[in-house]
Amino acid sequence: MTTTLELKQLRCNYDDKTVLDGINLTVKDNEILALLGPSGCGKTTLLRAIAGLQADVQGEIWLQQRCLTAAGKQLPPEQRNVGIIFQDYALFPHLTVADNISFGLQGMTSACKRERVNEMLELVRLEGLGKRYIHQLSGGQQQRVAIARALAYRPKLLLLDEPFSNIDSQVRTEMMREIRQILQSQKVSAVFVTHAKEEAFAFADKLALMHQGQVVQQGQAEQLYRFPASRFVADFLGGGNYLDAVVSAVDEVETPLGSIKSLNPLSYPPAHQGKLLLRPQQLNLVADDDGSGIVTARNFSGTYCDYQVEVGPISLAVRSERLDLAQGAKVAVSALPHALILL
Repeated sequence: MTTTLELKQLRCNYDDKTVLDGINLTVKDNEILALLGPSGCGKTTLLRAIAGLQADVQGEIWLQQRCLTAAGKQLPPEQRNVGIIFQDYALFPHLTVADNISFGLQGMTSACKRERVNEMLELVRLEGLGKRYIHQLSGGQQQRVAIARALAYRPKLLLLDEPFSNIDSQVRTEMMREIRQILQSQKVSAVFVTHAKEEAFAFADKLALMHQGQVVQQGQAEQLYRFPASRFVADFLGGGNYLDAVVSAVDEVETPLGSIKSLNPLSYPPAHQGKLLLRPQQLNLVADDDGSGIVTARNFSGTYCDYQVEVGPISLAVRSERLDLAQGAKVAVSALPHALILL
């Protein structure tokens, strides 16, 4: 698979503050990359840099082996062949749906423009709505117009800034699935910005988690979740419990809960001390009058319960399919088999 987008040592300072600090990223053909992170981490600045909307950017940006940004070179946005969808869609209220879609189509005859607009209306399932104005559409329909306008001139890369934040939560998942299918059908690579891990998990092929202007870890969502490189990554992607742990064997640690074995060999020598990450769903509860744990809180969520369990001085968050444990119940707590992570 060839590379669509490559960023090399991208840096950006603003008012003596480092906003981007040595970003290296690649996006493969037909791949969707999520820039994920808390507010102020630099992800929107990075998106603007790719689009050519950010001043004072150092480093290199390459799009399909064509240099967009380098020392002494900064192609303007209109010459980059990059589509962008803003958080508020930036649609023109005084234009019809069809006119919004055709706005960026230059150098085409009227007949070719109409044909391309009709193709886009069919692609985003807005057939018959070309003569409507933006205020006559729902939020989901407005987003489809923004997608159609961005794809109409066949960009090599699509950038999306918080694209699902204005969509009702009840239809957000369906919308993400639909837009992902549209991008795949058009064979367009994409980079999108979000602060919501659920959106990144559902929409992207690859994640780049950012913190303080740096990419702290990148890869497939499942790999980042299962094997976080730091406590920041672990907490941002789901959080969990942290227990003091000492490596006692190549696949075992000693913790306040007792000995816990790992399905994979540990990469630390015996006697190494660290914090063992245990996700709430990686703990098992068994009702036991002689157990060392006490259920102190219970939150029913349909097919599972979130429990707070105290084991001596330790408080544990546990997610279990057991729905029959009441507050105050005595329980035995153990770790389910999995590859242990020490941070």
